Amino acid sequence: MSNAIRLLLAEDERLTRENLARLLALEDDIEIVGTAADGEEAVGLARTRAPHVLLTDIQMPRKTGIEVTQILKPEMPDLGIVVLTIYHDDANVFAAIKAGAMGYVLKDGPLDDTLAAVRAVARGEALLHPSIAARVIAEFNKVRPQTPAKSEKFAELSERELEVLKTLASGKRNKQIADALFISEKTVKNHVSAILWKLQVNSRAEAALLAAKEGLA
Repeated sequence: MSNAIRLLLAEDERLTRENLARLLALEDDIEIVGTAADGEEAVGLARTRAPHVLLTDIQMPRKTGIEVTQILKPEMPDLGIVVLTIYHDDANVFAAIKAGAMGYVLKDGPLDDTLAAVRAVARGEALLHPSIAARVIAEFNKVRPQTPAKSEKFAELSERELEVLKTLASGKRNKQIADALFISEKTVKNHVSAILWKLQVNSRAEAALLAAKEGLA
């Protein structure tokens, strides 16, 4: 499985960890390279097993999923991180986004949601569960000014980059953005890279949240 997604799973509940690992291992395009029962073990395994994606619970002993993300992203910037979260855990989701996680799925959601997030993050895309995304956007809508002034960072974006960012913030993936704006997926990827650099953020998800906070979403 040389082209398979190398996946590391971190989950402190043994039955959940074993069942999830067993189900994910059935997928032809996923290779489980390790399972961790706590955050410390997850960091150690990530450093030695070189996974493409880390699927991690937020609440774990020794180190939380957020702390694991904060440690690993600077060391392994290409590592995609998907967070398993419970429904009412917005504050931790915000912290995980800031740390550089790119995927967010509900812990008790269907396996298909988890698979979609793992595959999206492996492609370099971000994927938030719709219920999480809706609450995140709603939260920023509550706290942002009624007539937000565009920050210096947003002023650096070109008109096309702003269009891409607005479409990205609505939850669309690269192909959907390309179709909506009548440009190629490669062009979308180039614009997204430029947006992340100009906004000084770690992920598409963080850029989307920043856009929502600024009043662009």
